[in-house]
Amino acid sequence: MAAKIRVLIVVSSHADLGNTGQKTGWYLPEVAHPYDIFTKAGFEVDFVSPKGGNAPLDPTSAEMFKEDATCQDFLKSGVEKVKTTMKPSEVDISKYKVFFYAGGHGPMFDLPKNDEIANLCSKAYENGAVVCAVCHGTVGLVPVKLSNGESILKGHTVTSFTNAEEDLMKLSEAMPFLLETKLKELEATFIAANCFEKNVQESGRIITGQNPASAGPMAEKVVSLVKAS
Repeated sequence: MAAKIRVLIVVSSHADLGNTGQKTGWYLPEVAHPYDIFTKAGFEVDFVSPKGGNAPLDPTSAEMFKEDATCQDFLKSGVEKVKTTMKPSEVDISKYKVFFYAGGHGPMFDLPKNDEIANLCSKAYENGAVVCAVCHGTVGLVPVKLSNGESILKGHTVTSFTNAEEDLMKLSEAMPFLLETKLKELEATFIAANCFEKNVQESGRIITGQNPASAGPMAEKVVSLVKAS
């Protein structure tokens, strides 16, 4: 019997939203919807965070999606895995066929500086894994360099939470940098849809989604790509 396909989900360990006094972390539907799609496809899912242990949930997402059945199911049956995330040093990256960066504003603060997770991503990608991200999770690709020294983003078409969406949220000033701008600086081709509309970009084995509405469609595209390969 073939071994199950394994997915590693990266969530943030960062809980403070810049200098706003608000809390942040991982964004509920951007974990819950992909988790639901991956597990229904028969994939095994594990979690890692920069610090390991209990990764903080963005409290505004828990409130905003309290009527979302998939999110509520995850809070009942899947969330324990996010309370016991692995540290990067505990990951055997050779096990994983999918490497996924979940969103939330938290990743903007801890993932760009985390070389351990960036190195795991680089190894996974060069081993043939699909690398995917949604919303601010795409910031996880910013520090990733391949063995040839080039950015994983160079020459790829990607998306993320856009500058326009950040402006609408009135959080541009709270961010350490604007993600759309940074991705373009790293020589990625950036595709934006209208604010908060679904947008998924597939570029070889890199699949990215723009915002919460894109999380499920991104995961569905990942499942199709993995099963076809």
